[in-house]
Amino acid sequence: MTDPLAGTEALPWILGGGLLMAAVAMVGAVAAVLPAALLERLLLPLVALAAGSLLGGAAFHMVPNAAGSLPPTLAALWAVCGFTVFLALEQFLHWHHGHGRRSTPQPVTVLVLLGDGLHNFLGGLAIASTFLLDPRAGIVAWIAALAHEVPQELGDFGVLVHGGLRRRTALLANFLSALTFPLGALLAWFAAQQLDVAGLVLFGAGNFVYIAASDLIPEIKAEPRPLAALRHFGFFLAGLALTGGVAVAFDA
Repeated sequence: MTDPLAGTEALPWILGGGLLMAAVAMVGAVAAVLPAALLERLLLPLVALAAGSLLGGAAFHMVPNAAGSLPPTLAALWAVCGFTVFLALEQFLHWHHGHGRRSTPQPVTVLVLLGDGLHNFLGGLAIASTFLLDPRAGIVAWIAALAHEVPQELGDFGVLVHGGLRRRTALLANFLSALTFPLGALLAWFAAQQLDVAGLVLFGAGNFVYIAASDLIPEIKAEPRPLAALRHFGFFLAGLALTGGVAVAFDA
């Protein structure tokens, strides 16, 4: 593990990364200009890449960098809590990150924005904590989260418009919801001045595993066409390979 950055030294990186992640919400504008058929062809490969990246980010970077500083049972408990909280969140909201293929009860726009806001807040908390623990692992975790956010925001934009919002209103609402990511990141920075952030990193790893296993993989494994299924599996492996390759190359 590399030496963590000092709090004041890390703050610009954490804040900048949080704001950049919030800006990703604007990618939904792409859905407004791309033909529906092209968007559909791009979406599932992106989802598969995101699933591999999230799983690899958790397994190759977040868990190895945080688990060693806690007793094994406590480390596992933090990760299981991260997984369970996201399950409870989805059950409570009756909403699923289906990336354009979700079954959404009314009022769909409120549920999507509320769910996204809490999801982004927890993501900012976990990724900033990872960055404070090990900057290189934090960067990889941020990239893995970015790979997930792009297809999610594309899907969310479509759901918001389908729920009755105008396109400009949907983009603005999505962006405001995404601002909870830098808020969570700032909270992690403040918390790091007082306590060990390893537990939050493992909590975030549990989030990553849940999103990959529960939300994203079901989207790609349901593909009935063999060639398309093979292509999606290849993108999934690419996500794993990218995050694993960084771990090997930089010993992150």
